[in-house]
Amino acid sequence: METQDLQTIEYDYLVVIHPDAQVEHDVTHYKAIIAQELGAPGKAFSPVYIPLFRSSFPSKYESDFIDVLTRLSGEQGAFTVYTSRIDHVNAGSDKHNIYVNVANPRPVAALHKSILSAFELEEQGYQPHITLARGLSSDAFDRVQKQLNNRLFVRSFYCHSFLLLRKPLGSSDAYEAVHEFCFGKDDPHDGPLYYHAA
Repeated sequence: METQDLQTIEYDYLVVIHPDAQVEHDVTHYKAIIAQELGAPGKAFSPVYIPLFRSSFPSKYESDFIDVLTRLSGEQGAFTVYTSRIDHVNAGSDKHNIYVNVANPRPVAALHKSILSAFELEEQGYQPHITLARGLSSDAFDRVQKQLNNRLFVRSFYCHSFLLLRKPLGSSDAYEAVHEFCFGKDDPHDGPLYYHAA
């Protein structure tokens, strides 16, 4: 394939915060409970992250996109993310999402806002979260919600970077990691107060 053709491939880009290995393991455990209840075990292994920003564009603009995010991350201070429980939201007349809440949304929301500002985009409604299941029918939701709704999920992790992921637009492939952006103001002494509890 020629270079010109490679540059015109359009990708679905996703900027995310990736939790540490312990939180990822614990979230995957709950994904597995949902998947087992619904008879779809493969869904238990979908990626674990807090989404920050999503866009699609031809790959020829990828390096410019990375440059902007590199400058932004250099001005960003590290912070701790805390969670407290599993919750849900109605996502339409017969659709439900189950997620792990972010108990201190302010630093994540501020990072999200900074990314939008860097690309001169207006703010939209944004609630930081880690998805456990998306687009469940009312029947499927009723089968799992009694086990999980408002269940405690007290965890924390130290956030000192975010990731850029991508996949070909319209593809059902998994996202691949493109670049990690480490924060320029990272104080490793400002770590979590707790890692997990009940």
